[in-house]
Amino acid sequence: MRRPAPEARRDAGVPLIGHDYHARMATPFAVLGIRTSGNRLSEIVYLPKAAATLAPQNRLAEQTCRQIERYLDDPQFRFDLPFEYVGTPFRQRVWQAIHAIPSGRTLTYGELARKLKSAPRAVGGACGDNRIPLVIPCHRVVASGGIGGFMHASGGDPIAIKQWLLRHERAQERTQKRAREHA
Repeated sequence: MRRPAPEARRDAGVPLIGHDYHARMATPFAVLGIRTSGNRLSEIVYLPKAAATLAPQNRLAEQTCRQIERYLDDPQFRFDLPFEYVGTPFRQRVWQAIHAIPSGRTLTYGELARKLKSAPRAVGGACGDNRIPLVIPCHRVVASGGIGGFMHASGGDPIAIKQWLLRHERAQERTQKRAREHA
């Protein structure tokens, strides 16, 4: 089933996505657009910090917001939300491996690729296509020589978000040390 295109609006010059989010939650690094499908979390989208918030529209969106708040209070918090790994079998394997990376730890694209008997670019592509970041913490996958990309970007707001998340989890220091060792 094809999802209709969201209705776009503008508020204070910031584009907003229409009514297809079940919550929009402000965080220190972005407004998180939360979508649910039935009884499963289906997507978390990083929206601009100036995007309007939206109170949770259903029980699962409310539960997701509460768990994100817990994560913001305690970076060791482990999400326990119903979701499915929706994607190719390879991407599902990548996301399952990422989901197992504990808070405060990172793996390089190469390390993860070796574990999965794959290539770093393929792992990076799967990371970029992750529809439920934070819950599947793709920010914990970094390049061997530095932070790497995030959300198919190598600069700008996505990288600032990844840096914030790694600092929050105190993984930034390990990532910087790893980069110095490979320089």
